[in-house]
Amino acid sequence: MSDVFDERKARASTWFRALRDEIVAAFEGLEDSHSEGPRSDHTAGRFTVTPTTRTADDGSDAGGGLMSVMRGGRVFEKVGVNVSTVYGTLGAAAQKSMAARGVPGIEDDPRFWASGISLVAHMQNPHAPAVHMNTRMFWTPGAWWFGGGSDLNPCLEYAEDTAHFHATQKTHLDPHGETLYPELKAWADEYFYIPHRKRARGVGGIFMDDRNTGDWEADFALTQDIGRAFLPAYLPLVEKRRTMDFGEAEKDAQLVHRGLYAEYNLVYDRGTKFGLATGHDPDAVLMSLPPLAKWV
Repeated sequence: MSDVFDERKARASTWFRALRDEIVAAFEGLEDSHSEGPRSDHTAGRFTVTPTTRTADDGSDAGGGLMSVMRGGRVFEKVGVNVSTVYGTLGAAAQKSMAARGVPGIEDDPRFWASGISLVAHMQNPHAPAVHMNTRMFWTPGAWWFGGGSDLNPCLEYAEDTAHFHATQKTHLDPHGETLYPELKAWADEYFYIPHRKRARGVGGIFMDDRNTGDWEADFALTQDIGRAFLPAYLPLVEKRRTMDFGEAEKDAQLVHRGLYAEYNLVYDRGTKFGLATGHDPDAVLMSLPPLAKWV
């Protein structure tokens, strides 16, 4: 079983890295092709790539990854596309959290392995929506699962953009079962709800966690299609909105909405909590925070 999962871990980690490479290239392509509209006279943005490392309490290697961040581009004000593979032993608090979620044997053997891609984009133009996407695999000696999804976070909502984003995801999920898209859409609506604001963070998307049907290949294929859905769901929206004019009122609405986004990620997001609790690079974990935000 160990040999089987060593091979599966390698496949999953390789896939997340390949998806990262594809998205980074596509986003830099958007920067290059932005030839008219606001900020088209600026220099095209490029990602700064920084290796991240994680060290166990005893000083031994515990994995790492790549933090890729673009700031101040023509189209993207700040976008991060991070990929990582980390491993080691879960601390007491993380063990307790895993045990509460029903992970078997975690207190007896707290080893873990996790790999995934995480993306958050904050846009220059308030008409272009912010977006979040991640997919991941988690393994312990007693269990494994996949998780992730993507959701759209516009500050200025366009019904046709929301419809396109959801329809593209449905197209990619339907081959895995026609009930899957409505299930993952409902999960996203619940997961990305902000209780203290009594509202959703954005206009939804798809989300899953603890995905283990017992068929690793099928669950991995689903996770890959969630990743494959991202660019065709999102790129056309940016291409459509990046040339629109905007003024102070639109920019103000964007900054206020970013405050909402920051509140959610710092208070509720499970990935943020896990990354900080397990000692991963805090700059990589907090990459999701916007460069500027406003509270009123």
